Order: sequence, then structure tokens, then C-alpha cells
Amino acid sequence: MAAELSERVREIAQARDLSESAVFEQALERGLESIWEDVVLSAYFTGELSKEEAIEHLGRAKVERADREQEIVEEDVAWGLNG
Repeated sequence: MAAELSERVREIAQARDLSESAVFEQALERGLESIWEDVVLSAYFTGELSKEEAIEHLGRAKVERADREQEIVEEDVAWGLNG
């Protein structure tokens, strides 16, 4: 696994003309952003955060998209239970 990861980092660095450390930095930033989004949306959907607070953290577009996705899942579950 570590060897595969190192090879991927080298390939990305070459393809993007970046240093390997820059690749790691970008990967860490993207990963943290994704985890943060999950944390905020989880808190929003469990009622720990209001919609306005979630929007402050993530922006209106992301929160509204998550709302639509949640509605679709709920509709699918209801259809499956009744269907």
C-alpha cells in the first residue's frame, strides 16, 4: 500500500509539474475539506446545526445539494418500503 501511494504521488507530481510535498499538501487540503463537509452536514442532518449555520460553514449550494440528495434517498426508501 505504501509503495502504491508513493508511486501515485510521484506520478501526480510529474503530471502536474509539482514537487511531491506539494502533492501531499494538496491531498491533505482536499481530504480535510471533504471530512469537514461530512462533519458539518452530519451535524446539520442530526439537528446539531441549523441550516443557516451549515450554510455559513459550507455555502448555500453545498447545503441545498445535500438537502436534495437527502430528499431523494428518503423518497427511494419510502418507495422501497411501499413497493
